Amino acid sequence: MPGRFGSVVTAMATPFTEDGSLDLARAGELAAWLVEHGTDGLVIHGSTGEAPTLDDAEKFDLVRAVKEAVGSTPVIAGTGTYDTRHTIHLGERAKEAGADGLLVVTPYYSKPSQRGLLAHFRAVAEATDLPVLLYNIPGRTVIRIEHDTLLELASVDNIVGVKDATGDVDGAARLVAEAPSGFEVYAGDDWGAFAWACIGGVGVISVASHVAGERLSRMFDLIGGGDVPAALKLHQELLPLFSALFVTSNPTPLKAALEMLGQPVGSPRLPLIPATEDERAVVRRAMEAAGVL
Repeated sequence: MPGRFGSVVTAMATPFTEDGSLDLARAGELAAWLVEHGTDGLVIHGSTGEAPTLDDAEKFDLVRAVKEAVGSTPVIAGTGTYDTRHTIHLGERAKEAGADGLLVVTPYYSKPSQRGLLAHFRAVAEATDLPVLLYNIPGRTVIRIEHDTLLELASVDNIVGVKDATGDVDGAARLVAEAPSGFEVYAGDDWGAFAWACIGGVGVISVASHVAGERLSRMFDLIGGGDVPAALKLHQELLPLFSALFVTSNPTPLKAALEMLGQPVGSPRLPLIPATEDERAVVRRAMEAAGVL
């Protein structure tokens, strides 16, 4: 069964103009195009959306522009920071701008204890009535939300799930089995979407859905219908694409891929830089092999 935000939730790239300004018109166009091509829900200004280089006003403007463009499609705002007070503030303002949910990453850099994580996420959830998705990505934040901590947080009424980018399929399977009813586990990596779905995950928060959303949606439909071999075949066809979109720091390869598809979103903001010719060639070959270009 798909999750409350759908099966294919796209972690949307943020469009910029040639001078590096936020391109709100293009953001609305891209969001609408994604919904037309397999996306069930959108995460905006997450890591793929270059949240660290967006100021607060730009984030709220982006929520408004995307929500206006996609109507009833769920829009989830990435509001997590390493400052609990600022995270709460971003959540309040994102709700005012029209967000349907919040994605809250594990606090980075400060390396809180598990007790600190419990206090942080509880405070954030208590400050809003929006549904909150935790974002567990130790590769970027250093700290992992451990299993017992996740189970405690799952008992908070409006903490409704987790984006699991730990790479630990065994841990995800345990979480699905032991979490209370209604707590949803989303794969946080495209390469894990098939495996997470097979062990009870509800979908993926995806980068590759920018270019292969309909095929990812089809994969989840096949799994839900019991045709796992056909779903596995789709997954295997897309594996080189999943890899190529991370040939260098996300979203640099993705922005190159979107340009190749005729959906340009500009260059990333510093400290990220545009893809090199060699990186672009890797992305192009993978897109051609996957039949999306």
